Amino acid sequence: MSTEGLRRSVVLKRRPSGEPSKADFDIREDAIPHPQAGEVVTRTIWLSIDPYMRGRLREEQTYAVAIQIGEVITGETVGEVVSSADPDFQPGDLVVGARGWQTHSVSTGRQLVKIKKGAAPLSAYLGVLGMPGATAYAGVTEICKPKAGETFVVSAASGAVGSIAGQLARRAGARVVGVAGGPDKCLWVQDSLGFDDCVDHRSLDLRQELKAACPNGIDAYFENVGGAVQQAVFDNLNSFARVAMCGMVSQYNARTMPPGPNLGFVIGKRVLIQGFIVSDRPERLTEWRAIAEPLVAGGSLVYREDVVDGLENAPEALSGILTGQNFGKLLVKVSADP
Repeated sequence: MSTEGLRRSVVLKRRPSGEPSKADFDIREDAIPHPQAGEVVTRTIWLSIDPYMRGRLREEQTYAVAIQIGEVITGETVGEVVSSADPDFQPGDLVVGARGWQTHSVSTGRQLVKIKKGAAPLSAYLGVLGMPGATAYAGVTEICKPKAGETFVVSAASGAVGSIAGQLARRAGARVVGVAGGPDKCLWVQDSLGFDDCVDHRSLDLRQELKAACPNGIDAYFENVGGAVQQAVFDNLNSFARVAMCGMVSQYNARTMPPGPNLGFVIGKRVLIQGFIVSDRPERLTEWRAIAEPLVAGGSLVYREDVVDGLENAPEALSGILTGQNFGKLLVKVSADP
């Protein structure tokens, strides 16, 4: 929690070697900023923790700009406006879009979107109604395109993206098989999300378990993990299968990248493999929220949250999501939710 009049921020102290640790970050305190013309200052309520953040801690440039030593760690937040020099925002407004691991953020008004009070829990706008939900929507509808009678597989099936992707595939009439880590996650995927089956990626014979769960092969695969899960799935892909490459969390902490698979089968099976980044088309988020808000309100779109209390615990939360310790959408509660 913030001391009166002070802002607390988590900054990068050194680049992690392998798995991030608390020693790689520092807590910095400074005065809560005052907004300049067109700016808005928000009090952070919820902070999103997502696997992509690990890539920004590397020195190498990826699709996202690397965080420099001493800079605030980036991350999307939901907050309450505390002061504004933008006439479109007033103190007390609830907004999504400010970025940063900090108790207070200053943003331009055009970076922020007001949240309709009472439409959904505020935390949902960082998960099912936020970037993870929109990512699932984009990958399923634009790349995987599951149809009735097909088999759709999603890795990290109990996570923020995978859980929504599988539910969307079910709505399209596909047979949905999840892959998750441990019996508790697999049970939730089947019982709460209604997937047809779920395979534990820690099983002794992952390939055989997956083959048994997908007796007719795999027509569409939503990739979040990579590694051994990807290899087992690729062995079972049908001709003309579609693969949405969303994430490869199994290798995000690797000091050197593992050797790639032999993708020669892609030609013979005419498999479509497409990588995508949800921010390429920002309009997807607005489109997705319009679809998903009534589904969440009506209870027909299921989601789960894993909440960590306190900004100072964000580094451990990031380490946990990269090793699969979270169960559902991982969030840090930074301050009181009104």
